[in-house]
Amino acid sequence: MNLGYKQAEIGTIPTDWEVKPLAEITEKIMVGIASAATHAYRVKGVPMFRNQNVKAGKLDDSDVLFIAPEYEITFKNKRLRGGDLLTMRTGYPGVTAIVPPQYDSAQSFTTLITRPNQREVESTFLCHYINSEIGQRFFTQSQIGGAQKNVNAGTLRMMPIPLPSLLEQRTIATALSDVDALLGALERFIAKKRDLKKATMQKLLTGQTRLPGFCGEWGLRRLGDVARVQRGASPRPIDSPVWFDQNSSIGWVRISDVTKSGMCLRETTQKLSPLGVQHSRLVARGSLIMSICATVGRPIVTEIDVCIHDGFVVFDDLQADKLFIYYTLKWIEPDWSKHGQTGSQMNLNTGLITSTQVLLPPLPEQTAIASVLSDMDAELAALEQRLAKTRALKQGMMQELLTGRTRLL
Repeated sequence: MNLGYKQAEIGTIPTDWEVKPLAEITEKIMVGIASAATHAYRVKGVPMFRNQNVKAGKLDDSDVLFIAPEYEITFKNKRLRGGDLLTMRTGYPGVTAIVPPQYDSAQSFTTLITRPNQREVESTFLCHYINSEIGQRFFTQSQIGGAQKNVNAGTLRMMPIPLPSLLEQRTIATALSDVDALLGALERFIAKKRDLKKATMQKLLTGQTRLPGFCGEWGLRRLGDVARVQRGASPRPIDSPVWFDQNSSIGWVRISDVTKSGMCLRETTQKLSPLGVQHSRLVARGSLIMSICATVGRPIVTEIDVCIHDGFVVFDDLQADKLFIYYTLKWIEPDWSKHGQTGSQMNLNTGLITSTQVLLPPLPEQTAIASVLSDMDAELAALEQRLAKTRALKQGMMQELLTGRTRLL
Protein backbone atom coordinates (compact mmCIF):
# COMPACT_ATOMS: atom_id res chain seq x y z
CA MET A 1 0.00 0.00 0.00
CA ASN A 2 1.29 3.44 -0.91
CA LEU A 3 1.75 5.39 2.33
CA GLY A 4 3.21 8.50 0.74
CA TYR A 5 6.68 9.61 -0.22
CA LYS A 6 9.89 10.72 1.45
CA GLN A 7 13.09 12.41 0.38
CA ALA A 8 16.18 10.21 0.03
CA GLU A 9 19.67 10.73 -1.38
CA ILE A 10 18.53 9.37 -4.75
CA GLY A 11 15.42 11.57 -4.82
CA THR A 12 11.80 11.09 -3.79
CA ILE A 13 10.81 7.48 -3.03
CA PRO A 14 7.83 5.79 -1.31
CA THR A 15 7.93 5.87 2.49
CA ASP A 16 7.92 2.06 2.67
CA TRP A 17 11.09 1.78 0.55
CA GLU A 18 14.63 1.80 1.94
CA VAL A 19 17.90 3.03 0.44
CA LYS A 20 21.12 1.14 1.17
CA PRO A 21 24.65 1.22 -0.23
CA LEU A 22 25.23 -1.61 -2.67
CA ALA A 23 27.87 -3.11 -0.36
CA GLU A 24 25.21 -3.75 2.31
CA ILE A 25 22.99 -5.83 0.06
CA THR A 26 25.65 -7.96 -1.62
CA GLU A 27 27.73 -10.94 -0.64
CA LYS A 28 30.76 -9.51 -2.42
CA ILE A 29 31.88 -6.92 -4.96
CA MET A 30 35.18 -7.62 -6.68
CA VAL A 31 37.19 -7.08 -9.83
CA GLY A 32 37.42 -9.92 -12.33
CA ILE A 33 40.66 -11.61 -13.30
CA ALA A 34 43.24 -8.93 -14.07
CA SER A 35 45.88 -11.21 -15.62
CA ALA A 36 43.56 -13.22 -17.83
CA ALA A 37 45.07 -11.94 -21.06
CA THR A 38 48.03 -14.29 -20.58
CA HIS A 39 45.71 -17.27 -20.07
CA ALA A 40 43.00 -16.52 -22.64
CA TYR A 41 42.31 -18.92 -25.49
CA ARG A 42 39.86 -19.38 -28.33
CA VAL A 43 39.67 -23.09 -27.55
CA LYS A 44 37.15 -24.67 -25.21
CA GLY A 45 37.65 -24.29 -21.49
CA VAL A 46 36.06 -22.14 -18.82
CA PRO A 47 34.15 -19.26 -20.49
CA MET A 48 35.57 -15.82 -19.70
CA PHE A 49 33.54 -12.65 -20.25
CA ARG A 50 35.09 -9.29 -21.11
CA ASN A 51 33.84 -5.72 -21.46
CA GLN A 52 32.65 -6.35 -25.01
CA ASN A 53 30.38 -9.15 -23.78
CA VAL A 54 28.54 -6.85 -21.38
CA LYS A 55 25.37 -5.31 -22.81
CA ALA A 56 22.71 -3.48 -20.83
CA GLY A 57 20.79 -6.26 -19.08
CA LYS A 58 22.32 -9.29 -20.78
CA LEU A 59 25.55 -11.01 -21.73
CA ASP A 60 26.51 -11.29 -25.38
CA ASP A 61 28.14 -14.71 -25.73
CA SER A 62 28.81 -14.50 -29.48
CA ASP A 63 32.55 -13.91 -28.93
CA VAL A 64 33.80 -15.53 -25.74
CA LEU A 65 37.35 -16.37 -24.69
CA PHE A 66 38.17 -19.35 -22.51
CA ILE A 67 40.60 -20.11 -19.72
CA ALA A 68 42.53 -23.33 -20.22
CA PRO A 69 41.77 -26.04 -17.59
CA GLU A 70 45.27 -25.85 -16.06
CA TYR A 71 44.58 -22.30 -14.91
CA GLU A 72 41.13 -22.92 -13.40
CA ILE A 73 42.46 -23.53 -9.89
CA THR A 74 44.40 -20.26 -9.98
CA PHE A 75 41.23 -18.20 -10.38
CA LYS A 76 38.70 -20.34 -8.50
CA ASN A 77 37.81 -17.48 -6.10
CA LYS A 78 36.75 -15.38 -9.11
CA ARG A 79 34.20 -17.80 -10.51
CA LEU A 80 30.80 -16.41 -11.39
CA ARG A 81 27.42 -17.60 -10.25
CA GLY A 82 24.12 -17.36 -12.06
CA GLY A 83 22.50 -14.11 -10.93
CA ASP A 84 25.80 -12.26 -10.47
CA LEU A 85 26.08 -8.87 -12.14
CA LEU A 86 28.96 -7.82 -14.39
CA THR A 87 29.62 -4.09 -14.70
CA MET A 88 31.94 -2.49 -17.24
CA ARG A 89 34.77 -0.59 -15.55
CA THR A 90 36.02 1.21 -18.66
CA GLY A 91 34.70 2.13 -22.09
CA TYR A 92 31.09 2.67 -21.01
CA PRO A 93 31.48 2.49 -17.23
CA GLY A 94 28.36 1.34 -15.44
CA VAL A 95 26.73 -0.74 -18.18
CA THR A 96 25.65 -3.91 -16.40
CA ALA A 97 24.60 -7.42 -17.41
CA ILE A 98 23.23 -10.34 -15.43
CA VAL A 99 24.94 -13.74 -15.56
CA PRO A 100 22.48 -16.42 -16.75
CA PRO A 101 22.39 -19.81 -14.95
CA GLN A 102 24.15 -21.65 -17.80
CA TYR A 103 27.32 -19.66 -17.10
CA ASP A 104 27.58 -20.61 -13.46
CA SER A 105 31.34 -21.12 -12.71
CA ALA A 106 32.43 -18.98 -15.66
CA GLN A 107 35.04 -16.22 -15.26
CA SER A 108 35.25 -12.49 -15.92
CA PHE A 109 38.18 -10.40 -17.13
CA THR A 110 38.55 -6.99 -15.40
CA THR A 111 34.81 -6.26 -15.15
CA LEU A 112 33.30 -5.53 -11.74
CA ILE A 113 31.49 -8.51 -10.26
CA THR A 114 28.56 -8.02 -7.88
CA ARG A 115 26.98 -10.96 -6.05
CA PRO A 116 23.61 -9.81 -4.69
CA ASN A 117 22.33 -11.09 -1.35
CA GLN A 118 19.12 -12.73 -2.54
CA ARG A 119 17.47 -12.16 0.87
CA GLU A 120 17.66 -8.42 0.30
CA VAL A 121 17.67 -7.72 -3.41
CA GLU A 122 16.52 -9.49 -6.54
CA SER A 123 19.27 -9.68 -9.18
CA THR A 124 17.10 -8.66 -12.13
CA PHE A 125 15.65 -5.67 -10.24
CA LEU A 126 19.17 -4.55 -9.31
CA CYS A 127 20.40 -4.95 -12.89
CA HIS A 128 17.50 -2.85 -14.22
CA TYR A 129 18.16 -0.15 -11.64
CA ILE A 130 21.90 0.10 -12.35
CA ASN A 131 21.16 0.40 -16.09
CA SER A 132 18.44 3.01 -15.57
CA GLU A 133 19.00 6.70 -16.19
CA ILE A 134 19.21 7.27 -12.42
CA GLY A 135 21.68 4.45 -11.92
CA GLN A 136 23.87 5.54 -14.82
CA ARG A 137 23.95 9.06 -13.46
CA PHE A 138 25.82 7.70 -10.43
CA PHE A 139 28.57 6.36 -12.70
CA THR A 140 28.79 9.58 -14.69
CA GLN A 141 29.38 11.50 -11.47
CA SER A 142 31.79 8.90 -10.02
CA GLN A 143 34.13 8.23 -12.95
CA ILE A 144 37.83 8.74 -12.41
CA GLY A 145 40.79 8.81 -14.78
CA GLY A 146 41.92 10.86 -17.76
CA ALA A 147 41.22 10.01 -21.38
CA GLN A 148 39.78 6.60 -20.44
CA LYS A 149 37.21 6.98 -17.69
CA ASN A 150 36.67 4.13 -15.27
CA VAL A 151 35.01 3.16 -12.02
CA ASN A 152 36.44 0.93 -9.33
CA ALA A 153 35.01 -1.56 -6.85
CA GLY A 154 35.23 0.92 -3.98
CA THR A 155 33.07 3.39 -5.86
CA LEU A 156 30.54 0.72 -6.79
CA ARG A 157 30.21 -0.36 -3.15
CA MET A 158 28.92 3.11 -2.24
CA MET A 159 26.19 3.20 -4.91
CA PRO A 160 22.81 3.92 -3.22
CA ILE A 161 20.10 1.41 -4.16
CA PRO A 162 16.34 1.86 -3.54
CA LEU A 163 14.77 -1.21 -1.97
CA PRO A 164 11.06 -1.96 -2.10
CA SER A 165 9.93 -5.33 -0.74
CA LEU A 166 11.24 -8.42 -2.52
CA LEU A 167 7.76 -9.04 -3.88
CA GLU A 168 7.59 -5.54 -5.38
CA GLN A 169 11.15 -5.88 -6.71
CA ARG A 170 10.16 -9.08 -8.53
CA THR A 171 6.99 -7.48 -9.88
CA ILE A 172 8.91 -4.48 -11.21
CA ALA A 173 11.64 -6.71 -12.66
CA THR A 174 9.05 -8.89 -14.41
CA ALA A 175 7.34 -5.88 -16.02
CA LEU A 176 10.65 -4.48 -17.31
CA SER A 177 11.87 -7.90 -18.43
CA ASP A 178 8.67 -8.35 -20.45
CA VAL A 179 9.52 -5.15 -22.34
CA ASP A 180 13.09 -6.41 -22.79
CA ALA A 181 11.69 -9.60 -24.32
CA LEU A 182 9.66 -7.51 -26.77
CA LEU A 183 12.73 -5.44 -27.61
CA GLY A 184 14.78 -8.59 -28.16
CA ALA A 185 12.13 -10.04 -30.46
CA LEU A 186 12.00 -6.81 -32.47
CA GLU A 187 15.80 -6.66 -32.75
CA ARG A 188 15.95 -10.26 -33.98
CA PHE A 189 13.14 -9.64 -36.47
CA ILE A 190 14.90 -6.52 -37.80
CA ALA A 191 18.17 -8.48 -38.12
CA LYS A 192 16.37 -11.15 -40.18
CA LYS A 193 14.80 -8.47 -42.39
CA ARG A 194 18.24 -6.92 -42.94
CA ASP A 195 19.67 -10.31 -43.90
CA LEU A 196 16.75 -10.85 -46.27
CA LYS A 197 17.33 -7.46 -47.89
CA LYS A 198 21.05 -8.20 -48.28
CA ALA A 199 20.29 -11.52 -49.98
CA THR A 200 17.67 -9.86 -52.19
CA MET A 201 20.14 -7.15 -53.24
CA GLN A 202 22.70 -9.78 -54.19
CA LYS A 203 20.21 -11.69 -56.32
CA LEU A 204 18.49 -8.74 -57.98
CA LEU A 205 21.49 -6.47 -58.55
CA THR A 206 23.55 -9.25 -60.14
CA GLY A 207 20.77 -10.73 -62.28
CA GLN A 208 20.85 -14.06 -60.44
CA THR A 209 17.10 -13.67 -59.95
CA ARG A 210 14.92 -11.83 -62.46
CA LEU A 211 11.67 -10.13 -61.58
CA PRO A 212 8.59 -11.52 -63.38
CA GLY A 213 8.02 -10.03 -66.82
CA PHE A 214 11.62 -8.99 -67.55
CA CYS A 215 13.91 -10.80 -69.95
CA GLY A 216 16.21 -8.22 -71.62
CA GLU A 217 19.98 -8.58 -71.54
CA TRP A 218 22.16 -6.86 -68.95
CA GLY A 219 25.37 -5.04 -69.80
CA LEU A 220 28.51 -3.83 -68.03
CA ARG A 221 28.84 -0.04 -68.05
CA ARG A 222 31.41 2.31 -66.56
CA LEU A 223 29.99 4.72 -64.00
CA GLY A 224 31.60 7.50 -66.00
CA ASP A 225 29.48 6.46 -68.99
CA VAL A 226 26.17 6.63 -67.14
CA ALA A 227 26.80 9.84 -65.17
CA ARG A 228 28.98 12.94 -65.04
CA VAL A 229 30.99 12.42 -61.84
CA GLN A 230 31.98 15.74 -60.28
CA ARG A 231 33.93 16.30 -57.10
CA GLY A 232 32.87 18.85 -54.52
CA ALA A 233 34.84 21.91 -53.44
CA SER A 234 35.74 23.34 -50.05
CA PRO A 235 36.13 26.99 -49.10
CA ARG A 236 39.46 27.74 -47.40
CA PRO A 237 40.30 28.19 -44.60
CA ILE A 238 37.62 25.67 -43.74
CA ASP A 239 36.90 26.98 -40.24
CA SER A 240 36.33 30.63 -41.19
CA PRO A 241 32.90 31.84 -39.98
CA VAL A 242 32.36 33.86 -43.18
CA TRP A 243 31.41 30.67 -45.03
CA PHE A 244 28.53 29.76 -42.70
CA ASP A 245 25.04 31.05 -41.96
CA GLN A 246 22.57 28.93 -39.97
CA ASN A 247 19.69 30.96 -41.44
CA SER A 248 20.66 29.91 -44.97
CA SER A 249 18.57 27.47 -47.01
CA ILE A 250 21.70 25.79 -48.42
CA GLY A 251 23.07 22.94 -46.32
CA TRP A 252 26.73 21.95 -46.25
CA VAL A 253 27.13 18.18 -46.27
CA ARG A 254 29.51 16.64 -43.77
CA ILE A 255 30.40 12.96 -43.49
CA SER A 256 28.56 12.83 -40.15
CA ASP A 257 25.37 14.04 -41.85
CA VAL A 258 25.54 11.11 -44.23
CA THR A 259 26.50 8.39 -41.76
CA LYS A 260 23.55 9.17 -39.48
CA SER A 261 21.05 9.24 -42.36
CA GLY A 262 19.46 6.49 -44.41
CA MET A 263 18.84 6.65 -48.14
CA CYS A 264 17.79 10.30 -48.12
CA LEU A 265 19.54 13.39 -46.75
CA ARG A 266 16.95 15.69 -45.19
CA GLU A 267 19.08 17.96 -42.99
CA THR A 268 22.65 19.06 -42.39
CA THR A 269 24.33 20.29 -39.23
CA GLN A 270 25.84 23.32 -40.96
CA LYS A 271 24.56 25.75 -43.61
CA LEU A 272 26.55 27.92 -45.99
CA SER A 273 26.41 31.67 -46.46
CA PRO A 274 26.12 33.04 -50.02
CA LEU A 275 29.90 33.51 -50.02
CA GLY A 276 30.38 29.93 -48.85
CA VAL A 277 28.13 28.65 -51.64
CA GLN A 278 30.30 30.47 -54.20
CA HIS A 279 33.37 28.58 -52.97
CA SER A 280 31.79 25.11 -52.81
CA ARG A 281 29.79 22.96 -55.28
CA LEU A 282 26.04 23.51 -55.28
CA VAL A 283 23.96 20.33 -55.59
CA ALA A 284 20.25 20.48 -56.30
CA ARG A 285 17.77 18.48 -54.27
CA GLY A 286 17.14 15.05 -55.74
CA SER A 287 20.82 14.48 -56.59
CA LEU A 288 22.80 11.32 -55.90
CA ILE A 289 26.05 12.00 -54.04
CA MET A 290 28.70 9.71 -52.52
CA SER A 291 31.39 10.17 -49.89
CA ILE A 292 34.96 9.65 -51.10
CA CYS A 293 36.96 10.51 -47.97
CA ALA A 294 37.19 8.81 -44.54
CA THR A 295 33.93 6.82 -44.74
CA VAL A 296 34.28 6.04 -48.43
CA GLY A 297 31.62 4.90 -50.84
CA ARG A 298 28.54 5.93 -48.83
CA PRO A 299 25.81 7.05 -51.29
CA ILE A 300 22.82 9.21 -50.40
CA VAL A 301 20.07 11.08 -52.24
CA THR A 302 19.68 14.75 -51.34
CA GLU A 303 16.16 15.94 -50.51
CA ILE A 304 17.31 19.51 -49.82
CA ASP A 305 19.53 22.00 -51.63
CA VAL A 306 23.11 21.48 -50.46
CA CYS A 307 26.74 22.09 -51.28
CA ILE A 308 29.34 19.33 -51.16
CA HIS A 309 33.00 19.70 -50.23
CA ASP A 310 35.85 17.77 -51.79
CA GLY A 311 35.09 14.70 -49.69
CA PHE A 312 32.09 13.96 -51.95
CA VAL A 313 31.20 13.46 -55.59
CA VAL A 314 27.86 14.06 -57.30
CA PHE A 315 26.50 11.88 -60.13
CA ASP A 316 24.99 14.41 -62.56
CA ASP A 317 23.10 13.73 -65.81
CA LEU A 318 22.34 10.12 -64.87
CA GLN A 319 21.55 7.86 -67.83
CA ALA A 320 20.06 5.25 -65.50
CA ASP A 321 17.47 4.94 -62.76
CA LYS A 322 18.78 7.01 -59.84
CA LEU A 323 17.62 4.63 -57.10
CA PHE A 324 18.96 1.60 -58.98
CA ILE A 325 22.39 3.26 -59.08
CA TYR A 326 21.99 4.15 -55.39
CA TYR A 327 21.39 0.50 -54.49
CA THR A 328 24.21 -0.63 -56.76
CA LEU A 329 26.56 1.76 -54.96
CA LYS A 330 25.31 0.47 -51.61
CA TRP A 331 26.02 -3.06 -52.76
CA ILE A 332 29.61 -2.30 -53.80
CA GLU A 333 30.28 0.09 -50.89
CA PRO A 334 32.40 -2.44 -48.90
CA ASP A 335 34.71 -2.92 -51.91
CA TRP A 336 35.76 0.72 -52.28
CA SER A 337 38.16 0.55 -49.34
CA LYS A 338 40.19 -2.13 -51.16
CA HIS A 339 41.03 0.34 -53.92
CA GLY A 340 41.13 3.69 -52.14
CA GLN A 341 44.28 5.70 -51.60
CA THR A 342 45.52 5.80 -48.02
CA GLY A 343 47.20 8.68 -46.26
CA SER A 344 46.02 10.27 -43.07
CA GLN A 345 42.62 8.83 -44.07
CA MET A 346 41.12 6.67 -46.81
CA ASN A 347 39.99 8.48 -49.97
CA LEU A 348 38.85 7.74 -53.52
CA ASN A 349 39.68 9.67 -56.68
CA THR A 350 37.22 10.43 -59.46
CA GLY A 351 39.24 8.38 -61.96
CA LEU A 352 38.67 5.24 -59.91
CA ILE A 353 34.96 6.00 -59.61
CA THR A 354 34.36 6.77 -63.29
CA SER A 355 36.19 3.60 -64.38
CA THR A 356 34.26 1.32 -62.02
CA GLN A 357 31.98 -1.02 -63.95
CA VAL A 358 28.42 -1.84 -62.89
CA LEU A 359 25.80 -4.25 -64.24
CA LEU A 360 22.80 -2.52 -65.79
CA PRO A 361 19.56 -4.16 -66.94
CA PRO A 362 17.14 -2.30 -69.23
CA LEU A 363 15.74 0.86 -67.66
CA PRO A 364 12.25 -0.54 -66.79
CA GLU A 365 13.85 -3.43 -64.90
CA GLN A 366 16.16 -1.02 -63.08
CA THR A 367 13.10 0.89 -61.87
CA ALA A 368 11.29 -2.29 -60.82
CA ILE A 369 14.30 -3.57 -58.85
CA ALA A 370 14.74 -0.21 -57.12
CA SER A 371 11.04 -0.28 -56.17
CA VAL A 372 11.36 -3.71 -54.53
CA LEU A 373 14.39 -2.62 -52.51
CA SER A 374 12.76 0.70 -51.57
CA ASP A 375 9.75 -1.17 -50.21
CA MET A 376 12.06 -3.32 -48.09
CA ASP A 377 13.80 -0.18 -46.81
CA ALA A 378 10.43 1.36 -45.91
CA GLU A 379 9.49 -1.75 -43.94
CA LEU A 380 12.83 -1.68 -42.11
CA ALA A 381 12.39 2.02 -41.32
CA ALA A 382 8.94 1.34 -39.83
CA LEU A 383 10.36 -1.47 -37.70
CA GLU A 384 13.24 0.73 -36.54
CA GLN A 385 10.74 3.42 -35.57
CA ARG A 386 8.71 0.88 -33.61
CA LEU A 387 11.88 -0.29 -31.88
CA ALA A 388 12.79 3.29 -30.94
CA LYS A 389 9.32 3.90 -29.51
CA THR A 390 9.49 0.68 -27.49
CA ARG A 391 12.88 1.68 -26.09
CA ALA A 392 11.44 5.07 -25.13
CA LEU A 393 8.50 3.30 -23.48
CA LYS A 394 10.90 1.20 -21.43
CA GLN A 395 12.85 4.28 -20.34
CA GLY A 396 9.62 5.87 -19.18
CA MET A 397 8.61 2.70 -17.31
CA MET A 398 12.00 2.52 -15.61
CA GLN A 399 11.73 6.13 -14.49
CA GLU A 400 8.28 5.48 -13.02
CA LEU A 401 8.72 2.00 -11.52
CA LEU A 402 12.27 2.22 -10.17
CA THR A 403 11.51 5.41 -8.25
CA GLY A 404 8.12 4.27 -6.96
CA ARG A 405 6.19 7.03 -8.75
CA THR A 406 4.02 4.26 -10.17
CA ARG A 407 3.34 1.25 -7.94
CA LEU A 408 2.40 -2.20 -9.24
CA LEU A 409 1.33 -3.51 -5.83
